Amino acid sequence: MKILQLYVGLTINKNIITIMKNKIMKKVESTSNVTVHYTGRLEDGTIFDSSLNEGREPLTVTLGQGQLIKGFESGLVDMTEGEKKTVEIESEDAYGPFREEMIAEIPKSQLPEGIEVGQMLQGNGPQGPVRVTIKEIKDETVVIDANHPLAGKKLIFDLEVVSVS
Repeated sequence: MKILQLYVGLTINKNIITIMKNKIMKKVESTSNVTVHYTGRLEDGTIFDSSLNEGREPLTVTLGQGQLIKGFESGLVDMTEGEKKTVEIESEDAYGPFREEMIAEIPKSQLPEGIEVGQMLQGNGPQGPVRVTIKEIKDETVVIDANHPLAGKKLIFDLEVVSVS
């Protein structure tokens, strides 16, 4: 009788291990729906965004739809539920290189009153909405920068896959 009980116990434990293994091993694929916690930082350690901040939720996204920067998305592929890792993303796979031609000097009269250096504004360009940052305010003109604020920068993300479906 003891031998039978031991065998049944091993079978149950084996099934539990198999079920747990299948749950843990759910892998992110290039078209998966993924929920992920992340913290993004620059090479100097400055954190620019995190889903771990109070009041924030993890990011839920379907991969392969262009909703994420290339390096972030490719960093998630092949991760498993519960897995954590850090990915380093060169600017080419993030927000692209910093482009000098995206800086312009325009008449102050074309902008709203009360603008300040560092302020972001949204305007309309030839290809649709454009966000610009005020870089410098002169007597008659304002220097604006249409580069993404993270253009030209290497980004480092700490990722934790919460779920995959």
